[in-house]
Amino acid sequence: MKRYVLYLSIWLMTLQGCKPPQSREPIALDKDNPHYFFYEGKPEILITSGEHYGAVLNLDFDYVKYLDELSRNNLNLTRTFTGVYVEPEGAFKIEGNTLAPKPEKFICPWGRSETPGYVRGGNKFDLTQWNEEYFKRLNDFMAEAEKRKVIVELALFCPFYEDSQWSLSPMNPNNNINDVGPADRTHVYTLDKSNGLLEVHDALVRRLVNELKGYSNLIYEICNEPYFGGVTMEWQHHIASLIESEESEFGHRHLISQNIANDKLLIENPHPAVSVFNFHYAYPPVAVSQNFHLNKVIGDNETGFDGNADSTYRREGWSFILAGGSLYNNLDYSFTTEHEDGTFQYPSTQPGGGSPALRRQLGYLKNFIEGFEFLKLKPDSTLITSNDDKRAYVLTEAGRQYAIYFFGKGPISFDLSVPAGKYTVEFLNPITGKSEPKQEVVSNGTMKLTSPAYEEDLAVKIVLAGTLK
Repeated sequence: MKRYVLYLSIWLMTLQGCKPPQSREPIALDKDNPHYFFYEGKPEILITSGEHYGAVLNLDFDYVKYLDELSRNNLNLTRTFTGVYVEPEGAFKIEGNTLAPKPEKFICPWGRSETPGYVRGGNKFDLTQWNEEYFKRLNDFMAEAEKRKVIVELALFCPFYEDSQWSLSPMNPNNNINDVGPADRTHVYTLDKSNGLLEVHDALVRRLVNELKGYSNLIYEICNEPYFGGVTMEWQHHIASLIESEESEFGHRHLISQNIANDKLLIENPHPAVSVFNFHYAYPPVAVSQNFHLNKVIGDNETGFDGNADSTYRREGWSFILAGGSLYNNLDYSFTTEHEDGTFQYPSTQPGGGSPALRRQLGYLKNFIEGFEFLKLKPDSTLITSNDDKRAYVLTEAGRQYAIYFFGKGPISFDLSVPAGKYTVEFLNPITGKSEPKQEVVSNGTMKLTSPAYEEDLAVKIVLAGTLK
């Protein structure tokens, strides 16, 4: 009887919270080149250095200041968690972790019951009751991001890496009054072992999809890092199908992203509703070349755990985008609840990276790629015909435009296989954003170039004279 009441309550919950249809088309894949996005009438690429996913669930976090900092640097993406997963203070040795709110500052989709006993204090959760204050905050966050043309990748779920995180979740049977949830954290995201949580997941997805249907700046991510914690592929496909079905009467569809693997993996038998395939720690960017044939967006939406140097994550971003990726999100630990402007100087003992300087440098990357007609570009391993081309990533439109990224120390001399003609060549310093004076070079089928000196990396823009600014 108790389980029947739960299911009835969940069904009634899905009828709440609907918003009127939107006036703007949501971000989509570009019809001419679906390796990239299309948003507000133009092709788009998503690049950012964003906070650790607690912008909504942590009431201490001033997300307006945070979004202003992204916008200031021409960054246009953020990733956030819904509140089904929360971290204890000190998790992963992260200082000022926005995913580890103070107990009284944690907000999630579900309301509290009248029964005491939540592990972090206060009453247990009632998974049949929505917390309308949460949805009010989520809506405001989405609206503020939309004003600044910042795309929100909303990670609906997250696995529980350790018992310490599972012990804090409202879905843990010790933390709710609904007699649901498995004892084993590795059974949470399954179709048959979750002890009633599948219906809770479905209800949450339906509420979110209906609540947020009016926003143009939204991508749904099924689950963060589902290759940990027992998350099954069948469950992931179930959630993707549910989103697709729930939006079927809207007249528009939001993109759905799936987190595939750390580093790289050949994607096989993808769900047809998934349009964005994300990897973590994807350097070198083998994941792009492995999966370019899918003709969908390939993203790198989490970095870190490789020291604190800006150069590490700048190189990852430039390499990934110049390899043909179109979404890059550096995980930026300089954003905390006391430093929403991203000025926290985190200790070297914790994962990196992120800083004001790195955000500027990723802004230079976005400006650089936007200086091309990038829908016409594609990865090219044949352009550089001499010297160590293993130090380079290249995008080309043969005979018209060429984007090259070198890493390592220079100067470097190199030969390019370029059709005959007159070209404008420009060298850019990815650290400072400054360019060398443009030069005109004539190719007779081979172009010989020597770069200026550089310490860490260098970008090169080559265009057929008179075709691009």
